[in-house]
Amino acid sequence: MILPILKFPDDRLRTRALKVEAVDDTIKTLVRDMFETMYDSNGIGLAATQINQHLQVVVMDVPNSFENYQLILKNRKTQDKKSPNKKNPLCFINPVITKKSGRGINTEGCLSVPDYYADVERFNHIVVEALDENGKAFTLEANNLLAVCIQHELDHLQGILFIEYLSKLKQRRLREKIRKQ
Repeated sequence: MILPILKFPDDRLRTRALKVEAVDDTIKTLVRDMFETMYDSNGIGLAATQINQHLQVVVMDVPNSFENYQLILKNRKTQDKKSPNKKNPLCFINPVITKKSGRGINTEGCLSVPDYYADVERFNHIVVEALDENGKAFTLEANNLLAVCIQHELDHLQGILFIEYLSKLKQRRLREKIRKQ
């Protein structure tokens, strides 16, 4: 089922997600719905917080290069659902980043902040521990775009949007732009 995505400045996006106590049929259905919603919106990641489900659940399907990510952003603007990102679906339940290293600046966008993209500095190498959609524990070492996407989505679980990494001036301009729309 395709679910509505909360849009900035909706205050529910600031809610901290709760830990999932058990990966049961309800959580498995949530994960399926989140994938369907993410793909329908031509996204590469979606946190449960973005669909007003405040649980530590994230899904993503990250392209293998920044060039493919740029194509996804272009397709999102034109509403073209043909995207190169539907190859490596990942689910993270109760994710925790255990290691971080290296920093880089990359352009980010967000399904909750449509049509706005900005450069954000993040770690470009991380290790994350989580449960998968079946409740099995795993550890994943991620680099570059995958590492950036994981950090972006895990921020959502803490009620943080990528725009909070921007200067106050850029944040104010974004709010004004949204208010005018």
